[in-house]
Amino acid sequence: MFKKLLLDWKYPSILLLGIGISNFGAWIYLIALNLIILDMTNSPLAVAGLYIVKPLATLFTNIWAGSVIDRINKRNLMVVLDLFRALLIAVLPLVSNLWIIYAIAFVINMGSSMFEPTSMTYITKLIPIEQRKRFNSLRGLIDSGAFLIGPAIAGILFLLDTPVVAIYMNAIALFFSGIITLFMPNLEKDTSINQSDTNLSFDVIKKDWRIVLNFSYRYAYIMFIYFLFSCIMVMATALDSQEAAFAKSVLYLSDSEYGFLVSIAGAGIIVGAIVNTVCINKLKTSFLIGCGSLFVSIGYNVYAFSSSFSIAAVGFFILAFSLAFANTGFQTFYQNNIPVDVMGRIGSIYGLFEACLVIMTTIIIGVTAQLISIQPVVIIGSLLMLAITILLLVFSVKPSQSRYYSNVNEV
Repeated sequence: MFKKLLLDWKYPSILLLGIGISNFGAWIYLIALNLIILDMTNSPLAVAGLYIVKPLATLFTNIWAGSVIDRINKRNLMVVLDLFRALLIAVLPLVSNLWIIYAIAFVINMGSSMFEPTSMTYITKLIPIEQRKRFNSLRGLIDSGAFLIGPAIAGILFLLDTPVVAIYMNAIALFFSGIITLFMPNLEKDTSINQSDTNLSFDVIKKDWRIVLNFSYRYAYIMFIYFLFSCIMVMATALDSQEAAFAKSVLYLSDSEYGFLVSIAGAGIIVGAIVNTVCINKLKTSFLIGCGSLFVSIGYNVYAFSSSFSIAAVGFFILAFSLAFANTGFQTFYQNNIPVDVMGRIGSIYGLFEACLVIMTTIIIGVTAQLISIQPVVIIGSLLMLAITILLLVFSVKPSQSRYYSNVNEV
């Protein structure tokens, strides 16, 4: 039995290792690049520009990326994207012009925008349906570890040397991630693709958008759940953009107190991920996605209505603890119900709409908070998130829709 377990989890374990190395490197890269730009320009606005580059890259890429992803070899594409991003990241410390750094970061983020739906499709092909919840829970644990340990590693590297060394560390991490991916099975080596359908053109892209729209119309319930969960993540991102301002101007926290508040959220993430991993086989996918999302929004509401550090800390811990359950539930639901032959296109196109919503919602909340006051805006946003999560819970636990949450792919 132990030998069978080792064989069953050989490739998923290698894949998790590659994901872990890449995620740890990504956190080091993000913090290091922020510091490099801040040292170069002494401008917080220049640093903020990095956070605009990412959604812009998503908007530019996701229009056509799905059409590419679904037509070529996923494993090979993942390797190329890892190695390509590693090369570009290694070039960054050699550049002294801010706009060239933005341009390189834009291309790196284009690669990341392609990598996410590619890896999701490959994971769905590789992992048997009965192992997906366990795999997703372990991936959540790795992501949580990266969230906590990545910045800590970056801090140690900054003490020992400069942020430039941390940048090179991420390039090395991505390089190793690409090499590790080479050891994964080539699931599509025997798949033949019509050559006339591989040439990317406006007509091909238009045809693919029509396929996604037809799928969305035919499987309205699946895409409705997808849309509701995306709206929750959009609201979370927009509210997070006001987190530091809320802590300073509403709760009157010092920098060290705010840092401790963030650490409590980090503790919530890792504890939630551990509990999720231990209990995953006893929890239904519908419960994970519905109740997990509900408690995320409850945490945001506790935080939004807080007037002291202790209440805000409780809210942070609740929302961070619940994220692992919600993400595992959603990823499992997505993998079990979206056909792998269109998964790249669906993930890319819906990711495009999600990026648009993130930009618009973040701007609306930011401008409104500036014109009125931060706390009322955060409260309204949190209540709106709560309403969406209640709707998601109601629709996800309906007995008539239970087939979408079983270990049998119905689509």
